[in-house]
Amino acid sequence: MTGKFYLLSVLLILLSVQFYAQKQPNIVLIMADDMGFSDIGCYGGEIKTPNLDKLAENGVRFSQFYNNARCCPTRAALLTGLYPHQAGVGGMVGHGHGDLSNKAVTIAEALKTNGYQTYMTGKWHVADSNTNDDIHNWPNQRGFDEFFGTIKGVGSYFDPYTLTHNNKEVKLKPEDEFYYTDAISDSTVTFLDRHFKEKAEKPFFFYVAYTAPHWPLHALDKDIEKYEGVFDKGWDVLRDERLARMKKLGIVPRKTKLSERDFRGKEWKSAENKKWELERMKTYAAQIDNMDQGIGRIVDKLKKEGELDNTLIVFLSDNGGCAEVLEGVEQWVSEKEVTITLKGEKITPGLKPSIMPGPATSYMSYGPSWANLSNTPYRKYKKSGHEGGSATPFIMHWPNKLIKKNSIKKDVASIIDLMPTILDISKTDYPTSYNGNEIQPMEGLSLMPVFEGENLDRDEWYMEHGRNKAYRKGSWKIAWSRDKDGQKWELFNLKKDPTERKDLAVKYPDKLNVMIDRWYVWAKRVKVIKN
Repeated sequence: MTGKFYLLSVLLILLSVQFYAQKQPNIVLIMADDMGFSDIGCYGGEIKTPNLDKLAENGVRFSQFYNNARCCPTRAALLTGLYPHQAGVGGMVGHGHGDLSNKAVTIAEALKTNGYQTYMTGKWHVADSNTNDDIHNWPNQRGFDEFFGTIKGVGSYFDPYTLTHNNKEVKLKPEDEFYYTDAISDSTVTFLDRHFKEKAEKPFFFYVAYTAPHWPLHALDKDIEKYEGVFDKGWDVLRDERLARMKKLGIVPRKTKLSERDFRGKEWKSAENKKWELERMKTYAAQIDNMDQGIGRIVDKLKKEGELDNTLIVFLSDNGGCAEVLEGVEQWVSEKEVTITLKGEKITPGLKPSIMPGPATSYMSYGPSWANLSNTPYRKYKKSGHEGGSATPFIMHWPNKLIKKNSIKKDVASIIDLMPTILDISKTDYPTSYNGNEIQPMEGLSLMPVFEGENLDRDEWYMEHGRNKAYRKGSWKIAWSRDKDGQKWELFNLKKDPTERKDLAVKYPDKLNVMIDRWYVWAKRVKVIKN
């Protein structure tokens, strides 16, 4: 009997080892909102992000990863592996201008065909409808088993508009002491806890879409207090200091020169209302700090359940730092957002130095000068195809597969690469049809070679949003900006000039024209331009 029990034990151990060796990986995809390229610590910033820094230390960072320069087109591309126009969201969703296409599948829809449980918390922002009258493109209807978050793209952190659990409105009470970033983090941990108790045998995909640090500048006092004195030198000195740290970290080449101050910004020494200006940046930093705390809780939960090693964690931002000044904001956000708080207090929207940011009674942004710091060392902001609008920090952490940790990849990669990467690692087939609709082929490339220490086979990247345009081929890039200092095609050699300081369009007209022609071929193919 002893021998039989011994053999049975050995067999059970072998079966257990085989099961775990073949177990599909979990995937946690985390997105920040309106966060600049160099804000977090592991990319050179002053903001305290120990949890993201640790993911980078035990993972891989990209130095040339591109998003689509604005909230909803980036999210559409991320979810589908298509360019935003192909996914139905080339412009801003809402009022009939954009709606996630039924000729595209989401990551969640694809993974569900392969046995995955799918969860989402946070900002959706790829549906035309924000009301329960039409929910055909809400998360539950696009592949997610459970959802807690907001359908609309912007909202108060203390009483967000369109707050929803699955398809039902969530109504808050003053005594809830609600803060949205904490709620996203805590509901993520709650969903994970329920998953491990009830469906632990299944792999999961979790899309965590924070609204931090998108305006309005709403943060908790305990987080704002951490940044007393941190930004007192002002944006000019801090940009220089950030660039020095970025060079030391290897995020940018040693010869990188800081881009010139944007025309929308001022010298710090001539800035008015410095106390108010500092409070704005402190509040912005506190928003990111709180998000990082929540990411730490998510990682701790995975670790506690013994699933951290078998989970791919990805972190990025949807676009660069935001220079919007919110002039007339009350005319283009929900009236609920800018009138009265959950506790019945009056809200004062706009950039008024007499009102300090942070509490629910304020509703403001941090403006172009601080956004210029966030995007160090690059030019321009959110919406632009220039590096300041479209370059994002990008971290991948997967202990079971990553050969070289704490590395920085200089390969060009894009938001459209996430779908093929996730399908690749989960061994999921991409459908040619779904719910009776013919599905467009994916556009991106799998990033799987990165885990094995190899280079990516890509040297092209395209974008268009709101008439802002860009195309990169190897080290060469063209960009067209609708800003008053733009409205023309510029040409840059990013190998020699990574911060787009020197326009070479006049010097190399033939190269410029070839690249413009190439952009138009792409634009017609993906329906940016209708034939």
